[in-house]
Amino acid sequence: MKDFLLLPKGFFRRVLSSCASFLFPSRCPVCDRPVWPPSEKICLSCLKTLKPIRESFCEKCGKKVNAGLRLCSDCTRTEHVFTRSRGAFGYRELSKGMYRYKYLGRREYADVYAKLTYSQLADYIHGCNADMIAAVPVSKKKLLKRGYNQAAELAKGISKLSGIPFSEGALLRVRDTAPMKLLSPSERQKNLKNAFISNVNVVKSKRVLLVDDIYTTGSTMDECSRALLEAGAESVYGLSVASGTGV
Repeated sequence: MKDFLLLPKGFFRRVLSSCASFLFPSRCPVCDRPVWPPSEKICLSCLKTLKPIRESFCEKCGKKVNAGLRLCSDCTRTEHVFTRSRGAFGYRELSKGMYRYKYLGRREYADVYAKLTYSQLADYIHGCNADMIAAVPVSKKKLLKRGYNQAAELAKGISKLSGIPFSEGALLRVRDTAPMKLLSPSERQKNLKNAFISNVNVVKSKRVLLVDDIYTTGSTMDECSRALLEAGAESVYGLSVASGTGV
């Protein structure tokens, strides 16, 4: 009995947590198999395959570029509305996981993606001096179908880690849009035009950190930024888990 009383505080909780992790392991947000070792949230072998964007990235949008380039090809011909954006990882290695997260109901990936993103870009996130975090919104139709907004789930995680408040009401999508995958940059801009509105009472005079899951051409980031700035936001900075490659 005396030895029992000397057990460290929280001992049984940790034991139960370890047993639960072993019996019901998390699924890896990269390979989707049960995580190994079970105590982790992402397979250690999969973690090694990710390509953080740390060097040679576009100074405007954050996409990976060839050494010596300041801007990617998109940003040399496009005047973006947002001040700056960064992506944590290259898209290729995360593409399958991001697809499952976005379309196949893997909502539990959000926590891991948020932690990975924050671990890579904490200096950038805090360097933006943002007053608030917003997320790229989805339409009501997609929200009902998926059950969650993947960008908002990431934004909540980044908010918790950074201490920067998240505002779910900062942006609203007022009309549905066509899938962006097969559209050209100009078609994407036309597709998204007037698709978003922002709440002036929430964003006026605020520096906003805008979160999305994937950054490709910047069309979505631009249109959301335009709505925020038109509502009185001081500036908009972008953040994404994955980013395409520039040249």
